[in-house]
Amino acid sequence: MKLKLDLEDFRVPDGRPFRIKKARTKVKDVYRDDAHYESLIAEFRMEIDDLQQKMYAQNRQGLLLVFQAMDAAGKDSTIKHVMSGVNTQGVEVHAFKRPTDDELDHDFLWRTTRVLPPRGRIGIFNRSYYEEVLVCRIHPEIVTKIQRLPGATTKSLKKLFADRLKDIGNLESYCHRNGIRIVKFFLHVSKEEQKKRFLARIDTPSKNWKFEEGDVKERSHWKDYMVAYEDAIRTTATDECPWYVVPADDKKNMRLIVSAAILAEMQTMKLKYPELPEEQKKHLQAAKRLLLSE
Repeated sequence: MKLKLDLEDFRVPDGRPFRIKKARTKVKDVYRDDAHYESLIAEFRMEIDDLQQKMYAQNRQGLLLVFQAMDAAGKDSTIKHVMSGVNTQGVEVHAFKRPTDDELDHDFLWRTTRVLPPRGRIGIFNRSYYEEVLVCRIHPEIVTKIQRLPGATTKSLKKLFADRLKDIGNLESYCHRNGIRIVKFFLHVSKEEQKKRFLARIDTPSKNWKFEEGDVKERSHWKDYMVAYEDAIRTTATDECPWYVVPADDKKNMRLIVSAAILAEMQTMKLKYPELPEEQKKHLQAAKRLLLSE
């Protein structure tokens, strides 16, 4: 499957030069019309599913897809549209909401680490451990009052968040060395497009349930969130565990770019069905002869 785009325009393998102000929220359509889009997304699903089946059979590597975005960027729909054609036996999706009391009693990586995908499967994180250096950074009272960390004060927060980013980078490097590839997506929606989508949620009864008053309040922190995202991406983007900053103002473009990126990353994993040893092949042929003789 080929699209008229260069994935390197969106892939961030080294965060040092990354600047979020230069990242686009819109690109020229990579599909001609709705029918072309449906054809492209269906073909991507088939190719991703084929590689996932090889991953499952090979059972030597796993894949974690991390999705981060501002509200209404389209994380849920992207995961649904891109991965709906993949065998559910080989995919695990985890959506991380506000931490529970039990999760707050553990270290900040605990609730995500315990559900990392095993070898042979694709794990999907709808939000992730990155919330701990995004939302918590914008609302530091979460750290100083709710998380009950020893020595966590307003003065110590800069170092705390820098340490958390180091811990995240170390975790991702550790996972990669142990066969779990991590690919991260920031679905980059503009503030103007988010406003349109919030209004659509309010005006469409079937979408009212998606809207929360707090979503609008978070818009007042937009610039702070952009700084936090830039810092997170710059600090943790590596060639082994890259970020993709995907324009999200057009959902169909976004889904196709995400699909192409997932496929490209999986193709580098050299996934294939395991080849049986000669002795086992002989057993298969013997079983075949027995079946045919019935």
